[in-house]
Amino acid sequence: MNSNILIENLIKGNESTYAYIMDEYYTKLCIYAQGLTKDKFKAEDIVQNVFLKVWHKRKKLSPEISIKNYLYKAVYNEFIDQYRKNKIMSPLEEKHIKHLDNIIEDTDYNEINKLIEVVKKEISNLPPKCKTIFTMAKLEGLTYNEIAEHQNISVRTVENQMYKAFEIIRQKVGDKMESILFLLFKLNLENRL
Repeated sequence: MNSNILIENLIKGNESTYAYIMDEYYTKLCIYAQGLTKDKFKAEDIVQNVFLKVWHKRKKLSPEISIKNYLYKAVYNEFIDQYRKNKIMSPLEEKHIKHLDNIIEDTDYNEINKLIEVVKKEISNLPPKCKTIFTMAKLEGLTYNEIAEHQNISVRTVENQMYKAFEIIRQKVGDKMESILFLLFKLNLENRL
């Protein structure tokens, strides 16, 4: 069904259109949200909140918007809102969230998912020593000193391996690398705590 017709019917309060949109997008949005939260139940809460807000704010929707893009952006925004409410963020996290907002604004969700997959692939293809050090820093949240002590190497070696990993990933992802890594590791680490 045409997106403009869907929006127009939704604005009018057509419940069957609302049900159709839920049937069409609910599962896809839950999968997307789960990629952000790494938690099935949180993902479902986010999507349910989005659909409630869509219904309550339907009269303010613009008939020209793409319902698909609108819903994915709404899920992302709800995820960020919940993350901000549940965490006391450091200035660095605030910076990353702001940068993520810009990426989401300029990039559709398919491209973001592709970038995440590219980063995962590049991490898995890192040289073994480099991969170990990189995952210890990013996934386990260890400091360079802790990694050096654990691996029985110098801090300088850890720095060099991290630099190497960042350069390899940056070649494939470009200037969006930091935000994608933040999505992949920082939020994942927070969810594990």
